[in-house]
Amino acid sequence: MILGAERLRRLFEHPAEDPADRLVISPILDIDNQLKPGSASIDIRLGQRFQVPRRTKLSALDHLAPDHETNVEKYKDSTFVRIGDYFVLHPRQFVLGETLEWVHLPATMAAYVVGRSSWGRDGLVIATATGVHPGFSGILTLEISNMGEIPIYLYPGVTIAQLFIMEVEGTSEASSIHMAQTEPESANAALDDKEIIKYFGQKQ
Repeated sequence: MILGAERLRRLFEHPAEDPADRLVISPILDIDNQLKPGSASIDIRLGQRFQVPRRTKLSALDHLAPDHETNVEKYKDSTFVRIGDYFVLHPRQFVLGETLEWVHLPATMAAYVVGRSSWGRDGLVIATATGVHPGFSGILTLEISNMGEIPIYLYPGVTIAQLFIMEVEGTSEASSIHMAQTEPESANAALDDKEIIKYFGQKQ
């Protein structure tokens, strides 16, 4: 069940006694605008750090290569944008951003991120339905693309996406793989599949 604005506001105003059982989204700069009455999500804001791919460093990303993690570090630059300044996202450019808010989900809740439609109409795409698992603590990584025809200025602090929060049945102990995430991060999409791919390769 997705939690509505009124239920979320009550959880923020009357948190659980045990910190591990609390829903935390901080800072909320303008709760009335970020958590609008009658809505089923809370708006989240763009943070200050970006991971920018560098096309000239690698010919390709091979997620099964032994040196994949090293190659990923060569592939991206970290950029910090101060509040009041902006990041220029060019057409067909992709970057990793972050949320301004630190999020903690108790073991009984999960969430997903959806880009705001007002940005989408300008061609700005935020990763659709990015899942956030029970027990997650940290900032959220945002996958941001400009699918439009002109550059878009991205200002840290602007509301950039929506976080939908839902209750989860049957959970006992949270063990998110991205606990205490403190900056936008890449991930190895094929990490769990390496041994399977290797096995099939040996059979041929």
